Amino acid sequence: MTEILALFDRDERQEIAYPGMTREVFPHLVRFVRPAPGMSFVLYSRLDERTADGAIAEQIEYFTRLDRPFNWKVYAHDRPADLVQRLAARGFVVDETDAVMVLDVGNAPESLLNPPAADVRRLTDPAQLADVVAVLEPVWETDFTWVHERLGSHMAIPGYLSVYVAYVAGRPVSVGWTYFNQGHFAGLWGGSTLAEYRGQGLYTAVLAARVREARRRGVGYLTIDAGSMSRPIVARHGFEVISFATDCTWRPAAPAPA
Repeated sequence: MTEILALFDRDERQEIAYPGMTREVFPHLVRFVRPAPGMSFVLYSRLDERTADGAIAEQIEYFTRLDRPFNWKVYAHDRPADLVQRLAARGFVVDETDAVMVLDVGNAPESLLNPPAADVRRLTDPAQLADVVAVLEPVWETDFTWVHERLGSHMAIPGYLSVYVAYVAGRPVSVGWTYFNQGHFAGLWGGSTLAEYRGQGLYTAVLAARVREARRRGVGYLTIDAGSMSRPIVARHGFEVISFATDCTWRPAAPAPA
């Protein structure tokens, strides 16, 4: 797993590129800047006890000048070991920690390679993303209108994004998508199922459709940031933990009332 983790750090954190974002490489970190109102982020850092506080201050100063929020994604193997606590002390809001899990696609189990019994479809038109939003919003109880613009634009890039939806009696009930980045990894995102349809194998059916596509395309590894609900499901299908990741978000202070 040590070799896979090193490959992950290189491909998915240091050298990755995102459409519509500027990748900025510094000796101690890599950040990605998205035009407003999108979220920018620090994805990789190489710090220690002496340099961490200064690097945090530099990023806060930079994004303060831009008047934009940003996210700092901290992995469990990052240094210093108390980086999350240092960010929290500077006003970052710390999210729940996810397990970073990897599947060796070439050794994927048969449970993910057999055609699903469920009605799982790969979307071909950005107009169909309304079906994705119809699942995400009730599951997460927040606004997902950004899906139309961001995923819609990414669907227009050949071979970059595949979006899948499972239907029951014509109703969209489970979703997930895959980003095919340059390098050895493709990333699984968005896995969600309406509460009343859980326990019927629909999450697994959408997962399996994405694994089969990755295998057809010769992808070496699939990655997922797995929360408490999805982690036991993907673990049953051969995904293994290589690290843990915590999103820490900083927002500019609201202007004082006039």
